[in-house]
Amino acid sequence: MDKQLLGKVNIIHPAHFLGFGFGSGLIPFMPGTMGSLAALPLVYGASFLPIIWQIVLVSFSLAIGILICDKVSKDLGVHDHGSIVWDEIAGMLIVFVAVPISWQTLVLGFILFRVFDIWKPWPISFLDKHVHGGFGIMIDDVIAALFAAVGLHSSLFLMPAVFN
Repeated sequence: MDKQLLGKVNIIHPAHFLGFGFGSGLIPFMPGTMGSLAALPLVYGASFLPIIWQIVLVSFSLAIGILICDKVSKDLGVHDHGSIVWDEIAGMLIVFVAVPISWQTLVLGFILFRVFDIWKPWPISFLDKHVHGGFGIMIDDVIAALFAAVGLHSSLFLMPAVFN
């Protein structure tokens, strides 16, 4: 575990448990990717919901995510510490709204989200640098997820045979 976190992490606290992505964000390498992987069971489960309930779930994950990320960042004393991965989990839920789940869509959606989240093209980079607090932690991943969702839905539309 990162020395910066020693004594500050309380994984049994609900905000920490969720903020650290059920513990996945505490893995010492590629925590954002680990958080995105941890979201896959939630993505799969959400795929069985009607689209309106998927949207409700995403909305709830975003609203609660602002609070969670704000609480955990304040507890750690660090804005947007890499171990805070609830934003990746909420982002992954966004990517897969109204997407038929298959191994192909999971792989492509995962890759697209990670590329946009890591690369941070404008306006993601601007928001990442200039918006703070829980909302700031969440918003760059929300926009990255929207970019990834457009890419995934476009691929499904343009190449349907690949995803059957």
